Amino acid sequence: MDSNKQSQDSSSITTDEPMQDKNIQHPSSSTESNQTPSTDPGLLPGETVVREGKAAILFPNANEVFYNPVQEFNRDLTCAVITEFARDQLAQRGVRILVPGEKDRVVVQLSEDKNGAGDQEAPEQPEQEHPKEEEAAEKEYITATVGERCEQGLRVLEGLAASGLRSVRFALEVPGLKSITANDYSAKAAALIARNAQHNNVTHILQASQRDASMVMYEARGRKERYDVIDLDPYGSPSPFLDSAVQAVSEGGLLCITCTDMAVMAGNSGETCYSKYGSVSIKSKYCHEMALRIILHSLDQRAAVYQRYIEPLLSVSVDFYIRVFVRVKTGQVVVKNSASKQALVYNCVGCGAFHLQRMGKRINQGKHMKYSAATGPPVGPNCEHCGQRHQLGGPAWAEPLHDINFVQKVLGAVSGNPTRFRTSKRIEGMLSMVTEELQDVPLYYTLDHLSSTVHRSTPPMMQFRSALLHAGYRVSFSHACKNAVKTDAPAGVLWDIMRCWERSNPVKRERLSETSPAHHILSKETTLEACFEIREDANPQSRKRHLTRFQENPQANWGPKARAKAGGGIASELEDKRKQFQGKRKKPITHSSQLKSFPCKKFRKGACTLGDKCCYSHDLEKEAEEKMD
Repeated sequence: MDSNKQSQDSSSITTDEPMQDKNIQHPSSSTESNQTPSTDPGLLPGETVVREGKAAILFPNANEVFYNPVQEFNRDLTCAVITEFARDQLAQRGVRILVPGEKDRVVVQLSEDKNGAGDQEAPEQPEQEHPKEEEAAEKEYITATVGERCEQGLRVLEGLAASGLRSVRFALEVPGLKSITANDYSAKAAALIARNAQHNNVTHILQASQRDASMVMYEARGRKERYDVIDLDPYGSPSPFLDSAVQAVSEGGLLCITCTDMAVMAGNSGETCYSKYGSVSIKSKYCHEMALRIILHSLDQRAAVYQRYIEPLLSVSVDFYIRVFVRVKTGQVVVKNSASKQALVYNCVGCGAFHLQRMGKRINQGKHMKYSAATGPPVGPNCEHCGQRHQLGGPAWAEPLHDINFVQKVLGAVSGNPTRFRTSKRIEGMLSMVTEELQDVPLYYTLDHLSSTVHRSTPPMMQFRSALLHAGYRVSFSHACKNAVKTDAPAGVLWDIMRCWERSNPVKRERLSETSPAHHILSKETTLEACFEIREDANPQSRKRHLTRFQENPQANWGPKARAKAGGGIASELEDKRKQFQGKRKKPITHSSQLKSFPCKKFRKGACTLGDKCCYSHDLEKEAEEKMD
């Protein structure tokens, strides 16, 4: 039992705790339409109902209801992805799924055509050559609808179900499911999951389970016991569950993984990232895409142990977390390609230029593939542009993050049925950006960082993108960052463009330190004359159509919430810390006397030697009283 408890530390619910949803939000922050105290005679006194999608979820106490509406996007996107995955998988089993509100399949054309109508949506025209044969073929299909059990359908496991909201939504909104297992280690959570299943009349599809998530998956490693879809959305890191997950998913099955430990994956603690994911994270402007590539690397590495490999269908960085949808397959021959799919990242600490070094090399020799060690490194001891040193990160996934054909299917389904999800506009905007990304170009630069490096005002994005296109290179945005510049142009070309832009308003060179990156970069001769005339193809279709690509913060304190604490309630340290530092940048310190309100960190450790001359507070008793309050 000890090992089971340790493996479940990352779960949202722990044993002997009152039920709390892992995506938590104080009820005062959610909308009235989503959360209402119910007067239903079947509910217990004080119980609260949270409504999302078609689900109505019960919570045990109106005073302790925590629900984060921001995570509705995560659950909507998952429903959309699983629906399209089920459509593809069940078509091979002779099953056709029906989605409420879905009429004709919509093909979203994001690329421009000669007539300039590329941003329109056109219904897919079926072939009419053999209508009788098509009608006969349709009769052979079994129809699956939402809320009904399909014997040929998919088996779904939600390993860390908490309140069961996600699983209930699957049962009510995703057609073609045979069974859903909603598991949680907490007895109270499992009881509430069963109650929610009964409340939503989905007990014929959804079964509650109270077990360790890893053990549930380890015991499903047999080919007949494997799950078609496994969804893991833990509090923090999913690393304790990845090994069992890659074994318990069926051949060609779908893994849906969420990571909320972004501080670790974005470079704040590279050594911790290595211990969890086998990869070193580094602080950089492309940290959010790097986080996606780190989790994909970890999944592929663990799958390779069992002669399996992954195919990413969709990988997104959203708000305060990342979410990946990958298909897992088996094949000893393909697994040999794993080394050449991973890469180390050399990142310059001065100018931010990066280079990738593949871990392995493969050469196609007709019927055979030759594998060898990679050669490198691709950089010298110091950066060729600014003379600074390099950081080494990775290994990370260096292949495409998405299957564009699959993403277009999901995008077409969401666009053609906009009333299915409340976050349809945001899903459409994000998936449109995903289809426009350069799939064969890992990582990206940010325009504001390029400008700040040379101490120059930021050029307009359209002009900078046009300069790259005029130079013969490709360029795209990234869904992971608003100011991203994803391009196949080498770093030298980017600095040439910035040097050309700097000529319009020269930087005073005498103010630059001779060792600064800006001095090194601006002192070099330009080998490329940039043209900043705006091109039509510099503006992507998602931007022209004014799609919701980057959502503004919906409300205050909308991010990840505190972990549930033993004995009930929610740990208050995180909320207290937020309140303490809220608005600290809006109220800048104008006089040194204001620093006396902040405790001295060195004094707390016994290392401050300034005594009364220290500008920070040495009153530990006052600090303790503030914490008690």
